[in-house]
Amino acid sequence: MSDRPLNATAASLLGFLHHGPLSGWDLVATAQPMIGQFWSLTQSQVYRELTAMAGAGLVVVSAPGPRDRKPYTITAAGRAAFSAWIDREPGSETIRFPLLLTLVFGRHLPPNRLAAFLTHHRELHARTLAGYEEQLAAAHASAEQPNPYALASLDFGLTYERAVLDWFDRLPTAMTTPPTDASPTSAGNGTTTPTPSKLQPGSEAEPADPFR
Repeated sequence: MSDRPLNATAASLLGFLHHGPLSGWDLVATAQPMIGQFWSLTQSQVYRELTAMAGAGLVVVSAPGPRDRKPYTITAAGRAAFSAWIDREPGSETIRFPLLLTLVFGRHLPPNRLAAFLTHHRELHARTLAGYEEQLAAAHASAEQPNPYALASLDFGLTYERAVLDWFDRLPTAMTTPPTDASPTSAGNGTTTPTPSKLQPGSEAEPADPFR
């Protein structure tokens, strides 16, 4: 790890270790509420990165403490590696939104099935927003001065979830609450006979219009 730049997951662990020694379990518990909604982090990843960073001299591990948990402490080399990482251009975000991918091809689903997906995912986002609002209330109720950088990240989450819920609420009613007698064929689920092509042999088909 010392021969190449830190990956973002390892760097985030070093960032949390700036506040003091933490075990792998403590790091997972600390990271999940703070970055878990926008950066996936599993327990196996945490221990794998800690082991690699210990081998590279970026952290040192102490003797097991309560519940046999081994605390990790960031070293001077770890601080230097983190400083180099945090100073780099973050790069553009990578968006993977499974529901949107399904929705693009929604005409191939029975209306009630698509509506169930949309209802379920709206509920998930509503719960996420409620969790963010609880975090914001707890931060302002704390006797300690809130971390403005963490609050800025939390504000992004609040704004994003509210925007997503607004998007759900603006979807056509036919998508979210289809008629009870809606049949699978009415959604264009692939059971209808396609229109015969009128292209001449050897000619190229025009790209399909995704909005038709």
